[in-house]
Amino acid sequence: MFCPVFMSNKYPLLNTIDYPSDLRKLDKSQLKQVCDELRLFIIDQLSCNPGHLASSLGAVELTVALHYVFDTPNDRIVWDVGHQAYGHKILTGRRGVFNTNRKFKGISGFPNPKESKYDSFISGHASNSVSAALGISVADEMQHNHHNVIAVIGDGAMTGGLAFEGLNNVCVHPNNLLIILNDNNMAIDKPVGGMSEYLMDITTSKYYNRLRFKTHHLLKKLGLMNDNKKNRFVRFANSIKNMVSGSSNIFEGLNIRYFGQLDGHDINQLVKVLNDIKNFEGPRVLHIKTIKGKGFAPAEQSATIWHAPGLFNPETGELIKSKDAENISLYQDVFGQTLLELARKNDKIVGITPAMPTGCSMNIMMTEMPDRVFDVGIAEGHAVTFSAGLAKEGMMPFCNIYSSFMQRAFDNLIHDVAIQKLNIVLCLDRAGLVGADGPTHHGAFDISYLRCIPNLIISAPLNEYELRNLLYTAQLPEKGPFVIRYPRGKGVGAEWKNQEMKEIPIGTGKMMKDGSKIAILSLGHIGNVAKDAILSFKNDADKFAWYDMRFVKPLDTKLLDEIAQKFKQIVTIEDGSLKGGFGSAVLEYYSDNSADVKVKRIGLPDKFIEHGSPDDLYKMLGMDKKGIYNALKALLR
Repeated sequence: MFCPVFMSNKYPLLNTIDYPSDLRKLDKSQLKQVCDELRLFIIDQLSCNPGHLASSLGAVELTVALHYVFDTPNDRIVWDVGHQAYGHKILTGRRGVFNTNRKFKGISGFPNPKESKYDSFISGHASNSVSAALGISVADEMQHNHHNVIAVIGDGAMTGGLAFEGLNNVCVHPNNLLIILNDNNMAIDKPVGGMSEYLMDITTSKYYNRLRFKTHHLLKKLGLMNDNKKNRFVRFANSIKNMVSGSSNIFEGLNIRYFGQLDGHDINQLVKVLNDIKNFEGPRVLHIKTIKGKGFAPAEQSATIWHAPGLFNPETGELIKSKDAENISLYQDVFGQTLLELARKNDKIVGITPAMPTGCSMNIMMTEMPDRVFDVGIAEGHAVTFSAGLAKEGMMPFCNIYSSFMQRAFDNLIHDVAIQKLNIVLCLDRAGLVGADGPTHHGAFDISYLRCIPNLIISAPLNEYELRNLLYTAQLPEKGPFVIRYPRGKGVGAEWKNQEMKEIPIGTGKMMKDGSKIAILSLGHIGNVAKDAILSFKNDADKFAWYDMRFVKPLDTKLLDEIAQKFKQIVTIEDGSLKGGFGSAVLEYYSDNSADVKVKRIGLPDKFIEHGSPDDLYKMLGMDKKGIYNALKALLR
């Protein structure tokens, strides 16, 4: 693996900055060099320790300017989304431990108040910054505090519904919120929708701004700026703006003062403007234009690939691919290729994704059938209800949403899909523990929060071929809402390409191995770990039976009855929350039917799991091969 030499003389200024107070001691003329060194430091570090590269490179000048102008941590910065905040972490006491970023027991890849007082709010999911920062700002007003509160929203997060809800409320309550729109015309994939096009077109006249500043200061000096008069002034100023520049915008329509567009890579201009507007009263928006991946040519040219590129050579831009298990397919690629094959045969199939066509591999179908794939932006609730509308009129939507992001569309699934029993296939990628992104991204809760909803079919494939068959089964007529959950990353090497797809009867499991003493019931990919644990017993392996249940709703009750008649000890294994999960469903069934069995459940505990590699996390939880082996061995005793 290529890894650059970390020499202290590469970062002479950056190495003097342990906290923002050190940064503020520098002369303004030195800030450009700080930005250059910070950008180089991020590139060097992430080449060896993968993370979110392009977003943080694009926010370097903004990060330096914010900490130079504002009195952090007394002033609050809320980052949205948090993967643009690596520079923020480096400048706020974590430069020396940044090499542990996203590693097990290292620092988090996202802002987290438990990690640092400079992290004002947790931000792993997009579009929450305006609402959270507004709450902080209003709390300050109510308690007569005088902190500046800044929400930094970018990377497509303005397309999320929560961002619009926050904006709609900003102008209602007294606050001095500063919203910085870091507009890089990108999310992970290229952003879509009217809002992204609209942001590209906003213009503001410099003559209008000059007139507005002078008028505002004059009225303030004359004492004519109480709350009622101030609101009238904002509306009057918006009218002036319309006349001078010939345009208006959504922010001013909501009585939020708008400044922009600014070059987000001009550090001197950013510092000047932030100093000019930081003490203004009332909510305002500063719109800056940045380039995702700024300063690293490969990332500028292909921001989607370099959003989180993995290992790379920082000198050549060469991506370094792992040679381990290179012939094993990713689950998301099995999904993407199978969906395309199904769509070729079924013209009712359409694909829907909330801003993740590349991540979930729906871009495979999008390339061949662009008119039948819809990227709706970072809007999971809309994705589900949009799918419902398509299904209501006879289409067959495959809506692919990461498991943790599906939490944001819970009401839509109940109200718009399940009640009407619409034929929608909901594909939950990244189920289970996803690794370095940590608790905001782990797919821990989907079984629990979906199992209580009537009319849903909930399934999980053991391997790549089973995923292919479940996708085929789900698009057959009159199945109703059909959930398929599968993990991030590689499968187990099961043959699936060009294999005939077969229907799986709904609510059926199957015995994978017979045994004499203990029955193991697994759901999904983690069943492969259970199989390896059983085989580790060698002489005692024949004492364990293993069943791949495939469905958590409906359960295969016929198979459960057969198991209860033969075994008194049963173990359930799942890569989801134990509270309300697959094991709970089995317990409920046996309790309701007075079965004389003892059930031990293995799954995720009732707590938020930290970040780290999936191998490290499953080992910590006793859910790797050795941990499951030890649990089974204890039962044998």
